[in-house]
Amino acid sequence: MSRFAIALCLTLLLAASALAYDVVEVKDGGTVAGRVTLDGPVPAPKGYNLVIYPDPQYCGRISNGKGWRLLYDFSVDGAHGLKDSVVMLEGISAGKAFEVSVPRVEARDCRFMPFVTVVRDGHAVEVVNMDPVMHDIQAYENSKLQGARVLFNQPLPMNFHHKRGDLHASHQHELGKSLLGPIYLSKGRRMFVMQCGFHPYMESWAVAIDNPYYAITDASGSFTISGVPPGTYRLVAWHPQTGIVPAQLVTVEPNGTVNAALSFKAPIGRRTAHEVVDNPRFGPGVLGYPLDIIPLVERQQ
Repeated sequence: MSRFAIALCLTLLLAASALAYDVVEVKDGGTVAGRVTLDGPVPAPKGYNLVIYPDPQYCGRISNGKGWRLLYDFSVDGAHGLKDSVVMLEGISAGKAFEVSVPRVEARDCRFMPFVTVVRDGHAVEVVNMDPVMHDIQAYENSKLQGARVLFNQPLPMNFHHKRGDLHASHQHELGKSLLGPIYLSKGRRMFVMQCGFHPYMESWAVAIDNPYYAITDASGSFTISGVPPGTYRLVAWHPQTGIVPAQLVTVEPNGTVNAALSFKAPIGRRTAHEVVDNPRFGPGVLGYPLDIIPLVERQQ
């Protein structure tokens, strides 16, 4: 499924939930807990030839040892649990305090962390460069009908706390320059994506939330949403590479716990043009001079 198709599905599902939210005391609140899984084979990671992009040595600190950087946009454990899914309860107009701080995304070893977070319309996102290389922050909202709209596009200067020439050093990351970008989503749009214009294997995704009753699944695909006012709500899950799963109706009893299971269908067939090619013409030697791309931080498999 394309990003634009994902955005359209998400827009249709969440448009009705974009209502005002009131903070009230929640008495006898309940809990919705469960697990999100991926049904089917785990898609192969996207592959990016490092010699095509800037800073191949530094960004090669995380690579497969053959000059390729891999983007694992599906993180699945041995029991099919899917990490980085946002699980949300819809239809809640009043409840616990909506205390969601400005999300902070770190550029570290040419990777945005976290890969998935949440945003609020009218708020902002902070990006901090932990690397001794320059990044270019491109942030978009997406719509199938209207196309992508740029929210902001700004350079993120290199972090001068590190010795720029010592690329093979194992260094401690220190805070660099911070960028604070505004997020004003168009009506009905709910999906946010941020990429690096220099290093396209750097991605960070977010979905806009309308209430504080959400959770992001952990490494096992598990989630817990607590303090839920008793009532019946729609439970949905979203992942940036699959879109949404059909809503489930859940009824939360006073002080009760609802156990839920949600499952995404794994994409099948070719889903990206970014694939690893086992061909010496695409190796570091193509440049005609020695270039050591050594995965000092992580050797990707």
